[in-house]
Amino acid sequence: MQKLKIGILGCANIAKRSVIPAILSTPNFELVAVASRTEAKVQEYADLFGCEAVVGYQNLIDRKDIDVIYMPLPTGLHEEWSLKTLDAGKHILIEKSLAMNYNSAQLIVKKAKEKGLLIMENFMFIYHGQHQLVKKRIEEGEIGEIRCFRSSFGFPPLPPDNFRYSKELGGGALLDAAAYTVKASQLFLGTDLRVKASTLKYNNKGVDIFGGAFLENNYGLFSEVAFGFDNFYQCNYEIWGSKGKITVHRAFTPAPDFKPLITLEQQGTIEEIEAPAENHFINILNEFARCVKEKDCDSKYSEILNQARLLNELRDKSELNI
Repeated sequence: MQKLKIGILGCANIAKRSVIPAILSTPNFELVAVASRTEAKVQEYADLFGCEAVVGYQNLIDRKDIDVIYMPLPTGLHEEWSLKTLDAGKHILIEKSLAMNYNSAQLIVKKAKEKGLLIMENFMFIYHGQHQLVKKRIEEGEIGEIRCFRSSFGFPPLPPDNFRYSKELGGGALLDAAAYTVKASQLFLGTDLRVKASTLKYNNKGVDIFGGAFLENNYGLFSEVAFGFDNFYQCNYEIWGSKGKITVHRAFTPAPDFKPLITLEQQGTIEEIEAPAENHFINILNEFARCVKEKDCDSKYSEILNQARLLNELRDKSELNI
């Protein structure tokens, strides 16, 4: 397969720390350029990663030598720049959450379908092998029948100027930390989940900083999730069954050299399982390349819309409590 030529739309920390190094580590991509609104910032990234510096997002999108745009912009900017990128005929790997709401997600996916282009949210964690290991142990009957899924993802307060505290830029725990727990719920309970109850707690600027939700699928299996920006650090999920329980302790953010710990509990026994270290950023990039090569876009459209629907339901249910 010919390498996909990729440009980076925005100089975000996640791009510098994780995604660009992963791009440089996979043979499926060629890094062409990085763009920012400020010359000093973009030159720093270009010098660091050995690519071209472009001032202005539109100037990057308009280039003819780029196939894919990686977009680590805040969610509040996604609709505008996603639509412009798709109109320019480029595939998109975009940071989560894709959209501010379900209607916006529908608009973006509709444009991608019309153009025959891939758009995919960067939920890298689901491509880490530890989750397949968990699924295998469940399929082997280690915990019996699933009774309940629980997940927590939260961390202490961020610097006050962090964009996650900006309502206009799509800040808030719902579109950030909550999105991981909702995505993980689908991984094990399926896509037919519905939000039955939820709560969001807001700061004095109207930005949700922590919350929780109860989701249920068509078979009556349920998920309990909790998330926040004002919390003791948690990054886990557990699946409680009729005969045991399995817990993943670093579910969402294992570093490339980190071997995640999984605990399997049965009556009278506890087994500690060390999963192999993996770079889930490389794994999702390889999945993205596969989807482009095989024109497998529809499955990613469905994933995006289902995720956006659930986050919308969570927000709507929480407003009933106000």
